[in-house]
Amino acid sequence: MALHHSKLELLMTLIVALAAPSAATSASLVGVNYGRVADNLPPPESVPRLLASIGVGRVRLYDAEPAVLHAFANTGVELVVGLPDRCLPAVATDQAEALEWAGAHVLAFLPAAKIVAVTVGNEVLTGVNSSSLARYLVPAMENLHAALAALGLDRDVAVTSAHSLAILATPSFPPSGSTFRPDLLPFVRDILSFHARTGSPLFVNAYPYFAYAEDPSRVALDYALLDPGAAAFIDPATGLRYTNLLYAQVDAVYHAIASASKGGGVEVRVSETGWPSEGDANETGATSENAARYNGNLMRLVSQQKGTPLVPGTPLRAYVFALFNENQKAGPSSERNFGLFKPDGTPTYQLSGVPVPQDSNSTAASGAGQGTTAGPNGESGYFSISAASPNWRRREAAVIALVIVLLRTL
Repeated sequence: MALHHSKLELLMTLIVALAAPSAATSASLVGVNYGRVADNLPPPESVPRLLASIGVGRVRLYDAEPAVLHAFANTGVELVVGLPDRCLPAVATDQAEALEWAGAHVLAFLPAAKIVAVTVGNEVLTGVNSSSLARYLVPAMENLHAALAALGLDRDVAVTSAHSLAILATPSFPPSGSTFRPDLLPFVRDILSFHARTGSPLFVNAYPYFAYAEDPSRVALDYALLDPGAAAFIDPATGLRYTNLLYAQVDAVYHAIASASKGGGVEVRVSETGWPSEGDANETGATSENAARYNGNLMRLVSQQKGTPLVPGTPLRAYVFALFNENQKAGPSSERNFGLFKPDGTPTYQLSGVPVPQDSNSTAASGAGQGTTAGPNGESGYFSISAASPNWRRREAAVIALVIVLLRTL
């Protein structure tokens, strides 16, 4: 697998990894997906200030592009980076490849870039290459986790995976009846076993918009938009009361996990959710008004930190899709209009009920050097493990060991 860094460049950047840790992230549990499938986006250096303008201090990336990671250095923005699908076979079958990827794309940017997790692939089990990649997913997760452990990073950087709701055999109505697809169950059980053993969450891409657009006559718009006054749905099997469709979708995954693993024990977090501001004539509900309502309600919902009806003690954590409209995405018009911002950096719409910070320089997303801002229960990191508070002696020893190995191979 070709890497962007040569071994010599990696040696130089590893030295930077021994610098002082970055500032802590803001307490908000909401994040945003920073996709870059476009040819007209602003430079990465301008992104932290845009995030600060809406009070977001957490970002999910789909790769680990060095220019982007450098742009977030010393900002305190908490990052989830991605191991791209194309890298899975090499990382799954060669522990040395996993170690080199972790060194070049994670360790080399710490602690200036606050990387707290790596997602291995995206929707691997249900994507276009699922037949060829599915068998590599868990081995790649295992090897990457082992590589991070060898580098002294497994307590600071979680390894996870993100999946679409297409892994479910039944939809989220009612949530209690949901199970995983039988053909995917062998893979899913191994994934759940990994998450349970390492303490990492399962990521799901949950979109009430698609459920509404597919059947607007049966799915109430205000229920899909997470409106506080929407008529609630009561699951007849559990008696749980669902006031919005996103809660139902997340709890559907929890029920499927319980069914597959005989008890659960894995936390579910929303890696993607959002609403398009434009669409084709047949894309019902794709309007800027609905997008503003959905994403505004989502941020309010996440900030409440109450959790879903099934797991009220676990706060809902979610990433909005997406930061920008991306003009090179394939598919219907809606695919290119999920952004909170236009490519020129202006808001696509005003988020409903979300106050814009008066001074973006005061937020965690605008710069380092701020004091620690704790999250719920005193957490300073998204995964209760944070690059702002690592085990430095352990990490320094791992860096030195890796440098020695690389020097011997030059």
